[in-house]
Amino acid sequence: MSETEKSAVATEAAPEKVKKSLITRLEEEGDVAADYLEGLLDIADLDGDIDIDVENDRAALSIAGGKLQHLVGSNGEVLDALQELTRLAVQTSLGERSRLMLDVDNFRSSKKEELAKLAHEIADEVKSTGEAIKLKPMNAFERKVVHDTIQEIGLTSESEGEEPHRCVVVLPA
Repeated sequence: MSETEKSAVATEAAPEKVKKSLITRLEEEGDVAADYLEGLLDIADLDGDIDIDVENDRAALSIAGGKLQHLVGSNGEVLDALQELTRLAVQTSLGERSRLMLDVDNFRSSKKEELAKLAHEIADEVKSTGEAIKLKPMNAFERKVVHDTIQEIGLTSESEGEEPHRCVVVLPA
């Protein structure tokens, strides 16, 4: 095999190695995060099962079982804070910024479905009126769900404003 052919084979194999390396790193993030969360649950004397996964090129953890609603808060603000603390624990341990997602008692999963439904309704309205629609302020997770759903529908959206009043604007085609 010539050097050019060897180089071509190595180049084709490289993305697969990079993907495996990324998955390994994300699994390690998940393990560190799970250990941290397990410690917090023990300190608070709470029961919960922690599930670790990799979704959309990020570590994803969910805690289910027990009485965990107070770990979510009324609008997910406690969950957001817990997620940030977990990300900091991972960053401290591994030395790299983490983008992990944390869900408790399926709060984010339910919220995601609700926001996707809202995005479809808004997209239908924007298509029928031809006018842009500005949504109420949302946190980063909520905005991302809406942006992704709007993109899947074939429209465009943008965020405007400053935290905590940052919102999504859905634009006509």
